[in-house]
Amino acid sequence: MKNEIVKKRILLTGASGTVGFEALQHLVENPDYEITVFDVKTRKSIKKLAPFQSRVEIVYGDIGNQEEVQKVTQNKDAVIHLAAIIPPLADINPELAYRVNVQGTENLIRGLEIGSPDCHLIFSSSVSVYGDRINNPEIKVTDALKPSPGDQYGETKVLCETLIQNSNLSWTIFRLAAIMGNHKMSKLMFHMPLKTPIEICTPKDAGRAFANAAGYLKKLENQIFNLGGGENCVIVYESFLDKMFDRFGLGKANFPRRAFAEKNFHCGILKDGDVLDTIIHFREQNLEDYFEMVSQQIHPLQRKITFLFRSIIKKWLLSKSEPYRAHIKGNARELNQFFNQSEYEAREILV
Repeated sequence: MKNEIVKKRILLTGASGTVGFEALQHLVENPDYEITVFDVKTRKSIKKLAPFQSRVEIVYGDIGNQEEVQKVTQNKDAVIHLAAIIPPLADINPELAYRVNVQGTENLIRGLEIGSPDCHLIFSSSVSVYGDRINNPEIKVTDALKPSPGDQYGETKVLCETLIQNSNLSWTIFRLAAIMGNHKMSKLMFHMPLKTPIEICTPKDAGRAFANAAGYLKKLENQIFNLGGGENCVIVYESFLDKMFDRFGLGKANFPRRAFAEKNFHCGILKDGDVLDTIIHFREQNLEDYFEMVSQQIHPLQRKITFLFRSIIKKWLLSKSEPYRAHIKGNARELNQFFNQSEYEAREILV
């Protein structure tokens, strides 16, 4: 009689999110995994996760609630922790970001230390932990962690990393590059300096990375990695915006230069990002794949309508720009937050 194969028991948090949903789709392809999903119960999450009900255990709950987390952290071999409040909501509601990101991670650690002490925790951190790198955009894991002023999300990720490294669990931390998924245009687009070199990673590749990581736990144990798409996914932010606006039917992103901040954001080029891909082999897409995906998601009629109203739409977007409002009002505190003050004062205050 053959021995029955013991499946690896994996807990995935945040499965209804952009990267989490991609990770789930990759994980369910492996017959050797027994998957439990823990997610907040919303109309969106119920709809997205419904097709997986027959293949995974779905538990809805609040990661900020220790008792609810305790129930799903029993007898697990690996946890892929992707649940988090991200910008712009993290900046709008920092209390919620702290409760979900930091306290939620702490609850998860406590639950695993009691119910699954031999479990391996894989955590999704962010390039935002490195802070403003506009003047030195080449980033390595060994660089200092210094989130930009006011970056609530980056600060929560630094706190989470500390909690994880001080835990009794085996762990791995991935610091993600800019994950370009189904982002809505918001005021956050104006926080990044136009000249910022950015390395993106598609949601599909990022999800594949977390799913693949479950098969390489020993090689990843107690290490931190930068996770990005590689050299074929690097672009200057100004060019990225122009390409995106063109695909949506908005023409060029021809906003006043003062609509964009000059400092205090993040992103850059992950110079040691190849290390992770060498181990878990997750990169399959590049920038062109991403832009093609965006184009396919936009209906031709929608693009034509957007083109007709492009001036109104861009005027509305400009009204959301905090750096532009600070420039118009001459607010000294906000000007210092978004602009290089000495350079700003040396120029004529003109749009």
